[in-house]
Amino acid sequence: MKIVTAIIQPDKLDEVREELVSAGISRITTSRVTGHGQHQKQLDSERLYRGQKVIPNLLPKVRLDIACNDEYVEIAIEAILRSAKHGEGRIGDGKIFVTELQRCIRIRTEEQGPEAI
Repeated sequence: MKIVTAIIQPDKLDEVREELVSAGISRITTSRVTGHGQHQKQLDSERLYRGQKVIPNLLPKVRLDIACNDEYVEIAIEAILRSAKHGEGRIGDGKIFVTELQRCIRIRTEEQGPEAI
C-alpha cells in the first residue's frame, strides 16, 4: 500500500479529479495549502521594491492524498500527470510524492490492510 500525494495548481483540481475517477480512483482527500518551489527562485530575483528585495507571499496550491493498493499507484500517477500539467508543462505545475503506507484501518468496519482502502 502507498500514499500518492500531489501538490497541484488550484485551477487544475477539477481536471485531475475527473481524470482520477475515469481511471477508477474515486477516494481522495484534498487540502488547500500554500508553498513555493522552483518558481520562488525566479520571483526572488525579480522582486525589488524601492531598491529593497521583497519576499513574495506563499502561493496557493491544492494537495491531494490518495491511499492506493500497489496496483493503482502507477494508474494514479499517470492520471495526475495527464491532467495537472499546463500545456507542455511550466514551473509551478506541481509535484507528486509516493510514500509507503504501513497500515490502513477503516473506522466504520474496522477492516485493515488493502481491503480498508
